[in-house]
Amino acid sequence: MFEKSTWIRLPRNVVVGHGVRSEVVDVVDDLHLQGRPLFVTSPTPREVAADPIAADFEAAGIEPAIVTIEKATFDAVERVIEVAEAEGVSYLVGIGGGKAIDIAKLASHHLEMGFLSVPTAASHDGIVSNRGSVPDGDSRHSVAAEPPLAVVADTGILAEAPWELTTAGCADIISNYTAVMDWRLAQRLQDVEYSEYAAALSEMTAEILVDNADLIRPGLEESAWVVTKALMSSGVAMSIAGSSRPASGAEHLFSHQLDRLAPGAALHGHQVGVGSIMTAYLHQGADGIWRAIRDALASIDAPTTAAELGIDDETVIEALTTCHEIRDRYTILGSGMNERAARDVATKTGVID
Repeated sequence: MFEKSTWIRLPRNVVVGHGVRSEVVDVVDDLHLQGRPLFVTSPTPREVAADPIAADFEAAGIEPAIVTIEKATFDAVERVIEVAEAEGVSYLVGIGGGKAIDIAKLASHHLEMGFLSVPTAASHDGIVSNRGSVPDGDSRHSVAAEPPLAVVADTGILAEAPWELTTAGCADIISNYTAVMDWRLAQRLQDVEYSEYAAALSEMTAEILVDNADLIRPGLEESAWVVTKALMSSGVAMSIAGSSRPASGAEHLFSHQLDRLAPGAALHGHQVGVGSIMTAYLHQGADGIWRAIRDALASIDAPTTAAELGIDDETVIEALTTCHEIRDRYTILGSGMNERAARDVATKTGVID
C-alpha cells in the first residue's frame, strides 16, 4: 500500500519550434493569466527576445514591467520581488539563460505567482524544472520552487546562442547517467525514496544525447531542438521525483566544490560533465560507460579534462576529496575519497595528467 499521496507539478504548455517567440502572448491567453506581467531578463536576452516580446504584449494592450539583472544572486531575487510588488504585477516571465529563469522562478515562488520560462540558451535543465540554483558567495544553493506554467523555446534563438552554452546544456544532460547510478545506489544502501519512472526518463534522456552526439553541431536548429527536448525531459524527471536526484549526484557535488575552489573558471554543465567521467569510472570501473561519456562530450566540443576546464590538477583532487561534505546526499563518494584514490581515478580517466 502507498503511505502518502504524491503531487507532480509540470508545465501546462510546452511550445518548441522556430519563431515561437511571437506566440508568448497566445500562451498567456491560453493559460487564462490576467493582469500585468513582469519580465525578468539580462542584457543580451533583453535585446534578442524580451524587447520584441514586450512589443507583442503592448500591441495586445498590455504593458509589461521589465527588470534586467546582471548576476544571479539572492539580492537579485529580492530586487525582482520588490519590483513585482511595487508594480502590482500578476505573473512573471523569465527570459534568458539559466540566470534570468532561475531568478524569476525563485521570485515567483516567494510571491506565490505563476511564471513562464522563455529560454534563449539551452544551457541547463532549469528551464523547466522545479528547482532554482543561485550562487551565494563561494557556493551555490539549489532551492525547491515551482516549475513554470509554460515553456516557450524558440529554436531559432537557441541555435544562435553561444555554442559553449549549448555544449554545457548537453554535458548537464549526459551527467544524468551518473546521477541515476548514485540514486539507485542510495536507494539500495540508504533506502532513499526512489522513482523508477523518473530514473528511467532521466537515463533515457542522457542516452539520446550520447547516441546522437555526432549530430549536435553549432548553428543547427535541429541540434537546438534535440538539446532543448532533452533538457525539458530532465526537468520533468525532477518534477516527477520531487527532488533533483534524477539529475544530480556526485558529479554535481564535484561541480559545486569547484565553484568554491575556482569560482567562475568554467560553466556548470562543463564541470558536471567532467565529474561524470570520473564518477562513472568509480561506479563501473575501467570497462564501464565512462569512455562513452567522455567520447560524447568530446564530440560536442565539451571539456573532458581539467586543463580544458581551465582548472589545475590539484584543484580537481581537492574537489574530489572534499565535495562529499557539501550536502547530506549519499553518492558513490560515500564518506569521502582519500587523495591517492582521487588522483588514481582522475589520472586513469585522463582528467588530469
